[in-house]
Amino acid sequence: MTSHRPYLLRALYEWIADNGMTPHLLVDATRHGVQVPTHAVKDGKIVLNIAERAVSRLEMANDAIRFSARFGGVSYPVTVPVQAVLAIYARETGQGMALPEDIHAAADEGEVEVELADETPISPLSAVPSEPAPEGDDDGPQTPTPKRGAHLRIVK
Repeated sequence: MTSHRPYLLRALYEWIADNGMTPHLLVDATRHGVQVPTHAVKDGKIVLNIAERAVSRLEMANDAIRFSARFGGVSYPVTVPVQAVLAIYARETGQGMALPEDIHAAADEGEVEVELADETPISPLSAVPSEPAPEGDDDGPQTPTPKRGAHLRIVK
């Protein structure tokens, strides 16, 4: 099965842009295949503004995100494999998504060992009675006693 990451990235990019916000990518610049200006990398990561007005020739393919952008007034070609994207978010609100590690893709690259547990059958779901339990049988949460309110003193 193909990775879900490029589909999530495209959907979130569209959602952010449709709401008039500025989409940004947080990228792990140490990953293989990342091509960004090294002077813009801090602590192995880089934040990229991928708004339509900030980049040209934006291509969000299933394998990588490619575009041209200006860094310090100089145009650079940028390539970011989708596996290197850590998050996509709106600059103005911070809303977006941190992307989890794609286990299937990492296993294909030899980065993660996938170990399957014993094939034990999973018990099917069963229905529970919809009638309320008789009084006194419920060990559920007790109603808390209200806390005493704060005391204010008028000082003249």
